[in-house]
Amino acid sequence: MPSYSWAALGTVSIAFHLWLIFAGLVPNLVSRPLHMALALPWVLLSSPEARRPGALNWGLCAAGVAACLWVAWRHAALEDQYGSLSGPLQTTFAVVLLVCAIAMARRAVGWPLPTLAAVALLYGLFGQYIPGEFGHPGTPLESFLGTLTITEGGLWGSLTGVSVGIVAIFVIFGAMLNAGQAGAGFMNVAAAAAGRLTAGAAKVSVISSALFGSISGSASANVASTGAITLPAMVRLGYPRSLAAAVEAVASSGGQIMPPLMGAGAFVMVELTSVPYDGIMLAALPSALLYFFAVWMGVNAFARRYELPRLPESERPALRTVLITTGFFLVPFSVLLWGMFAARYTPQYAACLAVIAAAVLLFTDDAFRVEPRAIAARLNNAVRTAGRQIGMIAAIILCASIIIGVLGITGLGVKITSVILSGAGGLLWPAVLLTALTCLLLGMEVPTTAAYVICVSVAGPALTELGLGLLQAHLFVFWFALLSTITPPVCGAVFIAAGMVEENWLAVALKAMALGLGLYLIPLGMISSPGVLALAQAPGAALLATLKIGLAVAMVSYGVIAPGPVLKRLLLVAAGLAILLYPLH
Repeated sequence: MPSYSWAALGTVSIAFHLWLIFAGLVPNLVSRPLHMALALPWVLLSSPEARRPGALNWGLCAAGVAACLWVAWRHAALEDQYGSLSGPLQTTFAVVLLVCAIAMARRAVGWPLPTLAAVALLYGLFGQYIPGEFGHPGTPLESFLGTLTITEGGLWGSLTGVSVGIVAIFVIFGAMLNAGQAGAGFMNVAAAAAGRLTAGAAKVSVISSALFGSISGSASANVASTGAITLPAMVRLGYPRSLAAAVEAVASSGGQIMPPLMGAGAFVMVELTSVPYDGIMLAALPSALLYFFAVWMGVNAFARRYELPRLPESERPALRTVLITTGFFLVPFSVLLWGMFAARYTPQYAACLAVIAAAVLLFTDDAFRVEPRAIAARLNNAVRTAGRQIGMIAAIILCASIIIGVLGITGLGVKITSVILSGAGGLLWPAVLLTALTCLLLGMEVPTTAAYVICVSVAGPALTELGLGLLQAHLFVFWFALLSTITPPVCGAVFIAAGMVEENWLAVALKAMALGLGLYLIPLGMISSPGVLALAQAPGAALLATLKIGLAVAMVSYGVIAPGPVLKRLLLVAAGLAILLYPLH
């Protein structure tokens, strides 16, 4: 497809998702299939594997779009069928929708997630032949496929609703910011704040990744964008390449736990917990700040080992530049926060206002020039990025929705929950460790949001039954679903950063695991000190818990990383773990 076609499609996608927010109530069986129809071309025809799409890609895309439009057109009649297909034509459309959802995920994120979805479908179709506890009574084909494709229990379920109504709006917001000068503003603020400190270049990476990650929500995108600036700077200043790449990989991974976006996880959590978005954001904020504090302490510990220098004064931005570029992200962010907390609009409505503010700022740059060609280039970048990212997230969520739908139809989720409870012997900490291991294994194969949704669907009920609060269990699972970004053998952020500095990925991964200790320890702190999640309800308790966990993580980081006698380091680690796990209620 020509370049202008993608820009036009991106514009249509943005207009559609913004219109949904202002239009009021639109039937779910209209908005959600149209969301998939707009996502299909981006994934099937424009992904790296499909730069020259063949007949199969075009055929799948055309069939999928036709099936989505059919569902939207016939939505009123389909609702009256109560999830049971009628006739071969409807069965064909149902199969096409499921095949397209799996194909989208395959092209977006590789084989593991669609393989899980395919296995789930096979289990739903043939699980009645499995003997024992893990079999199920069976469901008629028309009802099984119908529940997944013409009701709100499968492809068009609540997860897809989150993708349509909230995630897409914040993705558009992030695309508008990134197309302008906001990224430069993040880097300038970070360089001005941390460049003069010991290991300044590494700390610039930590701050810029936290800021950039708050709107991108993607570890890989964070590494590629901020790393393009911070990695050459660290290497040029003599940082070991493995350390430079580890700092960037670990700092970038924190973007998925940093409000407001949290890699779409916050919005999915709203749907699964019924906790308002601002409540989740406030609950997640102390832990996210603790994570970056832990990385900062790790950088300090490595600085004692390698004598890492400051960022040269010539590479620090002037105050005027910092103030101007800061406005390009501060103004839209201020609009977003005003809309949510002062005007009490819904998050998606406030985000729409922030999108408008960010779009207006695309008409100028940090020198306040108004150049038509530059404006057109920024707008083109924004609409294409938004369309592509909406398509990618839709592919993941639609495929995960198939798995969740099958779990609900067959009752498999309840059975796995009972296995976790019995395997843990009714004790909380064994159940926590089993859940953490499950999250790690699943997160190695599927994207973080999908891993979180699948894990919390089967393990969340077990954790809450053993005494954890609902939001506590969800945030714990979400954090551990992130482990695979820096933990071998599958560590996507590490692979990208290692490639950018041409270093052995395993050497990078070992340092990343040391720097990223907070990712392993802070979720355990959420269990022992649940007050850290109560910032909105009990700020004092949240502050006390934050200080306790921060002290523990700092001690463990210095014990693992900083040079010194082995006995002293072991004592630091032991003391830190004792403080971390000591209950604080």
